[in-house]
Amino acid sequence: MPVTAYIGIGANLGDARANVLDAVERLRKLPGATLEAVSSLYRTAPIDSSGDDYINAVARLSTGLPAQALLEALFDIEQAHGRERPYFNAPRTLDLDLLLYGDERIATPTLTVPHPRMHQRAFVLMPLLELAPQLALPGLGSAARFAPAVADQGIIRL
Repeated sequence: MPVTAYIGIGANLGDARANVLDAVERLRKLPGATLEAVSSLYRTAPIDSSGDDYINAVARLSTGLPAQALLEALFDIEQAHGRERPYFNAPRTLDLDLLLYGDERIATPTLTVPHPRMHQRAFVLMPLLELAPQLALPGLGSAARFAPAVADQGIIRL
């Protein structure tokens, strides 16, 4: 039975906008998944990092892929964009995060769902709420209730 998954997309190196749009196209063609919706693009300042502003979006997929297989497919898309991980929160050509996988709570050495801190980051929360205003975060409740707490984070809908 298909699961609804939400994917956070971000980039701030190279042509960040083109990288995000290419990631969306790659998600559209991902075997075992159907791209259902994509948020607007947003420009955000880096948090706990440096470098240029990020371009961010969130995509909603319907997928039969197990969560770990979906994560590995996301890593493959990042690698196609030359993603490097020289240090924690380094600037990146492309970052794809598995934010939600149905209503599952997953904690393995390689995957934590819901994605940690997603409810504390405007660059995730605002595009997510654009796609699913009534969304409940497993273990946290209504996603919308976290919006006021991130209102001071610089984010511009493009």
